[in-house]
Amino acid sequence: MRAVVSLGSNLGDRADSLRRAIAAMSRFPGTALAAQSSVIETDGVDVPEEFAGMKFLNQAAVFETELDPFEFSRRMHGVENDLGRTREIKNGPRTIDIDLVDFDGMEIDTPELTLPHPRAKERDFVMRPLAELGIRLK
Repeated sequence: MRAVVSLGSNLGDRADSLRRAIAAMSRFPGTALAAQSSVIETDGVDVPEEFAGMKFLNQAAVFETELDPFEFSRRMHGVENDLGRTREIKNGPRTIDIDLVDFDGMEIDTPELTLPHPRAKERDFVMRPLAELGIRLK
C-alpha cells in the first residue's frame, strides 16, 4: 500500500522536525520511505492573525507500508505527539503537522479518518510538493 503524507512545521527547528518525522514514519512496522519532495517555505494558511508572519516549511513523502490506513494514521499522530505537537490553539504554531493525504487511492469517510484528504487540492503547500513527486490526487 502507498501512503502519501504532507508535512509542515513553523515552530522550532523546522527542517529538523520534518527530517525526524519522516525518519520516525520510516520505522513503522512493514513501512519504507519510497520518495520525498524537496522542502519549500510557505506562508501559513487559515492561521490566527497573530501567527500570520510565521513561515512554514512543507514537504511531501510517500511510504510503502503493510499497515492499514487507520493504523498508519494513528502511528502518524503518535509521531506528531512525540515531536511536541500541541493543539491548544486551532491552526496555531506547531512543531510538526502531518496529514495523510492519500492511501492507495482508498476512499474513507469516518470520524477518525477521511481519505483522500478533503482540503489537499485547495492547498498549494500540499500540491506543489506532490507535483514534484509526480503525484496527482483524484
